[in-house]
Amino acid sequence: MEKHATHIVWDWNGTLFHDIDAVIGATNSAFEEIGLAPITLETYRELYCVPIPRFYERLMGRLPSEAEWLVMDEAFHRHYSEHRLRCGLAEGVDLLLEAWQTAGGSQSILSMFGHDELIPLVRGFGIESRFVLVEGRTGPSGGTKSAQMVRHLAALERVDPGRTVVIGDAADDAVAARDVGARAVLYTGGSHSRASLEAAALPGVPVVDTLAEAVELAGALMA
Repeated sequence: MEKHATHIVWDWNGTLFHDIDAVIGATNSAFEEIGLAPITLETYRELYCVPIPRFYERLMGRLPSEAEWLVMDEAFHRHYSEHRLRCGLAEGVDLLLEAWQTAGGSQSILSMFGHDELIPLVRGFGIESRFVLVEGRTGPSGGTKSAQMVRHLAALERVDPGRTVVIGDAADDAVAARDVGARAVLYTGGSHSRASLEAAALPGVPVVDTLAEAVELAGALMA
């Protein structure tokens, strides 16, 4: 891998892994456990943000207490583990990853999904060999991606942050990219609607509706 080659850091949930239905199902199952009304996909996509407790604040009208957060977080992950079994990769992902690798680009995954669960999931889809590094969250859930992105790129010795593009479905992906000197492309197929992404996106961060567009833009940004 050449230092000057363009590198893509892929988000997992809501980007490569099309799991928005599982996220909504798990969210509503968790809400039911503490007596909150269910939400629609549209409401989720309009209000979603990180850190996750702030998202719950938008839904509840107040920040959850520490005890409430622990209950909600545990319930979400328990239900998500069941719902995600019915989910698969986003459309065309296999061919996109193969084409980028074949063309000489490098790529990695950085996810806020738990690392010990992420690795076998990626491996099970038969795409692990497409990435130079696959990393998930190792600390508590509910945080932002910036600090993790710093560590991720530092571990990739032959990757230049200035020639790196982060592709994800949340404004937090763009913030993490900015904080390491990388570019970003945001994708509407996951946790945000186009309107909420465009409202939250940083200047100069494009918003696209397909991952094929995201990869094309990643190449153009670094041309």
